[in-house]
Amino acid sequence: MGGRRWLVWVTVVAVLGGCGATGSGPGGDDLDRLRQQAHDALTRYDQAVLDAGGAQSFVPVGELTGQLGDWEPANGDTNKQALLAGRVFPATALPTAGQPTGKVVWENGRTQPVPLMSAEETLAQLRAAGSEDCGCVPLEVTAARLTTVRIPTTRGPATAPAWEYTLKGTAVRLTRIAVAPSAAIVVTPPRWGPEQPHGGLAIESATGTTTSRRLTVAFTGSPGPASHPCGADYSAEAVESVNAVVVIVIEHRPADGPACGDIGARRTATVDLAQPLGERAVLEVQQGLPVALTLTG
Repeated sequence: MGGRRWLVWVTVVAVLGGCGATGSGPGGDDLDRLRQQAHDALTRYDQAVLDAGGAQSFVPVGELTGQLGDWEPANGDTNKQALLAGRVFPATALPTAGQPTGKVVWENGRTQPVPLMSAEETLAQLRAAGSEDCGCVPLEVTAARLTTVRIPTTRGPATAPAWEYTLKGTAVRLTRIAVAPSAAIVVTPPRWGPEQPHGGLAIESATGTTTSRRLTVAFTGSPGPASHPCGADYSAEAVESVNAVVVIVIEHRPADGPACGDIGARRTATVDLAQPLGERAVLEVQQGLPVALTLTG
């Protein structure tokens, strides 16, 4: 199966409402911990905005590395491990950008000029994003060309400049967003340990307008309402800063409900903000990462 596939940057485990436990939550200390988690996420995001010069027009959502095509059976597992580990190196000198700036274009016609990195600088960013260590054979880049890719952002889908890399020994090609760090806000989530687990239910997307205080978020939750077996209702609250909004989803289900299997469904909840959304990003509470936003007006 060919085609473009975005790699998973981080695995977000959704806590399914009404599944495997009973009672209503979070509440009390648990909710206070989620609020503190949200404040910490806002602090990291605010710092990322400062690091990018104080503007946040281009905020990509998800992984900046993409893959064109599928790994061949003979070397697929090894190549996949090498990519996840960031073990991708040039086999020859790679080209510079050829132009100092590019352009991000949104579906609504909005554009933003952005500085570009060279192919080698962009590849170094790909290596730095590696999340695993392995003794696998590195991938060798034999050529690179400047192109564009479609990527979700906090202001809807956009087309952004990217380098496309040709690899030795495989028909798979890799892409990586070529926008310089000074013009793209990328949040690095904390490395949680067993002594400090990340909690909460992660939203997956949001819908609203820049002029409204009302925001609708989507997430994976119980298949039915609290009035149904294994069901749950949901409400939400927002923790806000001048740059972003973190949405906490609160589950409500009967205290004497049955234990159920891990069956999830797409659910939504609406939250009222203290101020209109404006240009702010919407973050999920587990990792503090931005989610895709659909603007309806």
